Amino acid sequence: MFPPPQTNTLPPQTFEGALQPARTGGATQTATPVPAPRKEASGSPREAAGSGRGGSAGTRDAFFDNAKYLAIVLVAMAHAWEPLSGRSRPTEALYMLVYAFHMPAFIVISGYFSRNFDARPNQLKRLITGVVVPYVIFETAYTLFKRWGDHTPSTPISIFDPWYLTWFLVALFIWRMTAPIWRIVRYPVAVSLVIAAVATSSAGIGETLDLQRVLQFLPFFVVGLCAKPEWFHIMRGRWMRVLTVPVFAAALAVTYWAAPRTTSVWLYHRTDVGELGIPQWAGVVTTVGLFGCSLLLTACFFAWVPRRRMWFTALGAGTLYGYLLHGFLVKGVLFWNLYDQHWVNTLPGKAALTVIAAAVVTVLCTPPVQRLFRFAVQPEMAWAFRRTEPVSPGTR
Repeated sequence: MFPPPQTNTLPPQTFEGALQPARTGGATQTATPVPAPRKEASGSPREAAGSGRGGSAGTRDAFFDNAKYLAIVLVAMAHAWEPLSGRSRPTEALYMLVYAFHMPAFIVISGYFSRNFDARPNQLKRLITGVVVPYVIFETAYTLFKRWGDHTPSTPISIFDPWYLTWFLVALFIWRMTAPIWRIVRYPVAVSLVIAAVATSSAGIGETLDLQRVLQFLPFFVVGLCAKPEWFHIMRGRWMRVLTVPVFAAALAVTYWAAPRTTSVWLYHRTDVGELGIPQWAGVVTTVGLFGCSLLLTACFFAWVPRRRMWFTALGAGTLYGYLLHGFLVKGVLFWNLYDQHWVNTLPGKAALTVIAAAVVTVLCTPPVQRLFRFAVQPEMAWAFRRTEPVSPGTR
């Protein structure tokens, strides 16, 4: 079922998960089928996401890097389609289909690589430098960009009100800090799903830290925390690819039927039932139903992710760069009213826009871009932390 081990020069897979890039390293490592998260060695400077049978702490699995790259491409494509979704039923249907699983896929991977998080000092340092600091930097940058593009100089800079893409960093911080709790809770997925349903039905949560979206996406993170390596083995089987074809076809047919009858706002997971004008029970049912559909489509997506090293595998380590940077281009196109051009609304125009979005986000994940923006996305910040003695997991 699995290809023979291949060598690569990718750095160790870090606990940051789906979007977080790994810092560049030098040693050559061996790829293994599916890594099982494991504890790092005492005193190790980074978290090891684990290895497969016979692997080492310095192992990266091409499957997860491939999944991260393909998912970020889908994110960029969907963002490019968003302004066109209301103008064309087929575009709306495809947009809804992709939106149903691209962020859940990222979040499941984030949860899977957060399984070892127990708030040790080195983990907290990585969480601060890899999530908190980039959030503050990019939330400020996006707000300034919005002031310029929207000609609204009075727009306040507030770290408690994430704008556009930065919500995911807030969510990742909150989810990861709760990871130790989910490991001791009985029926964690069911409990997280209840929390998501209650959030959907509650109008008083507000927009602070985008908690509505944080809570509604929470079950996917918990699924990742609970995931076992064997599950990914099953999803990567050839027979699974065969089964996914009718599933995707049916999902596309459903979204095509639903496009003029419902709203894609449900897929953003940031709105409560009060804003949508529906009863609370409908919010609960819809939350559970969408969770099941998104999880199924996420599994189908994983089934089509290549298992071997591809030309884009190394780009999987730079998806956080692509995620945070491509938003400036997406919003810039809107600020400059480029979607008002007639050619954009034609079939060749939409195809060109899709290719451009994929190409741009690919470039933004490359090593030169990572080196250029590492100060904002992956700051070292050794000066900000006290030197601490390494703590062996066995002594805790």
